[in-house]
Amino acid sequence: MKREDIIDGLKGGAIIAISSAPFAILFGAVAVDNGLSVLDAAIMSATVYAGASQLVGIELFGHHGAPWLIVLSVFAVNFRHILYSAALTRFITHFSPVQKFFAFFLLTDPQFAESVKRGEDGRGVSFEWYLGFGLSIYFPWLFFSTVGAWFGSMMGDPRTLAIDVLLPTYFMGLVLGFRRRSGFYPVVLASTLGSIAAYHFVGSPWHVSIGAAVGVAVAALLPLPASEPEPMAEKAEA
Repeated sequence: MKREDIIDGLKGGAIIAISSAPFAILFGAVAVDNGLSVLDAAIMSATVYAGASQLVGIELFGHHGAPWLIVLSVFAVNFRHILYSAALTRFITHFSPVQKFFAFFLLTDPQFAESVKRGEDGRGVSFEWYLGFGLSIYFPWLFFSTVGAWFGSMMGDPRTLAIDVLLPTYFMGLVLGFRRRSGFYPVVLASTLGSIAAYHFVGSPWHVSIGAAVGVAVAALLPLPASEPEPMAEKAEA
């Protein structure tokens, strides 16, 4: 195993873990407020491991939504992960089937963003780095969501602490990390308008998937940039 890649992954993931801790605490508090036990909240974080869709599912649980509606809503929010996995595949062709299983389980928004950056700038995406980065986010997420569930009743209304703005701020930061890419602004504009229109005419949470689909359609229609970055699966593979 490559010690340098592991350490690099752990360091990068630790930064994300610290910044996402308030969001994990928020999930735990909301989960208990909607009738889940501390153990239920911990198991959901361990198995679903998708913050935005966990909150959507919890809210529907609390409002006694139909099971099929809960499943479809979670799918709608997580639809972007299908696009993530497709875009990431070219950088992890050297992963074994077992490694790919763990890679796609740990695939989150920051994991995808950092993996693509490493692949495109020539550093490569080794499994050691990927696992170190992913696990250093996964375990703190479990810990802080459990803490939030345990002490959630002490928090009160999350809006009084401005915790309700964490999710949109977090996603905005990830999106802006790609602002130098060719076609960034027309794709973001199209996705934004598509999402707003879908929110008003179709409803939440489908506006997330519809906005993503509109952005993908515009990206497919745009001309390719003059020079595409060469994908790097694993620079030390030889």
